[in-house]
Amino acid sequence: MSVRHALLALLAEGPKYGLQLRQEFEARTGEVWPLNVGQVYLTLQRLERDQLVESEGDEHEGPQKSYRITRRGSAELRTWLRTPPDLTTPPRDELVIKVLVALRLPGVDVTELLQVHRHYVVELMQRYTYLKAEAPPDDVSLALVADAELFRLEAIVRWLDATDARLRHLPAGAIPTAAAVPDPTYGAAPGKATSDEATRREATPEPTRVETPR
Repeated sequence: MSVRHALLALLAEGPKYGLQLRQEFEARTGEVWPLNVGQVYLTLQRLERDQLVESEGDEHEGPQKSYRITRRGSAELRTWLRTPPDLTTPPRDELVIKVLVALRLPGVDVTELLQVHRHYVVELMQRYTYLKAEAPPDDVSLALVADAELFRLEAIVRWLDATDARLRHLPAGAIPTAAAVPDPTYGAAPGKATSDEATRREATPEPTRVETPR
């Protein structure tokens, strides 16, 4: 979430002061994302430093100090609105990381773990469904935010279900292939294996090929 550009958008409507910007930001986003007033003033200071907004001057210092967007700020806002967010790199999803870690931990029932998270996500979906149903019909902002969250949470539930199905299709005792580790023999003379490598070859059985559902 870009608070910086959200404030620029609000200031594009006309001059406003910090507390007013916070109140309008929360109202425009369905009060789903609370905004600390300290964060608002810190962002305004940075915007002013970058000459994207300007204040009325020292005579209006304090909570009622008003800010307005500059021509440079308006250009920055237009560019941001038309620039797609960077979706090329997958986010570092905490839930995905938890599942991947759980696969390697002894004594962890991954299937049960998936159901715990699924139950929580479904509860969140029910909350947003209720929130949208109780919202005034003309509150478009809240409806859009609720829809976005419902679609996002639905995708998580589908991923949890797909993961559960994929793991159930694995043979008993099988786990996904571990990530590659550095070869300790890298740089050794060709054809000569270290004693550790020879021991590993003797102790390690051939990997079992596992077909997973597509």
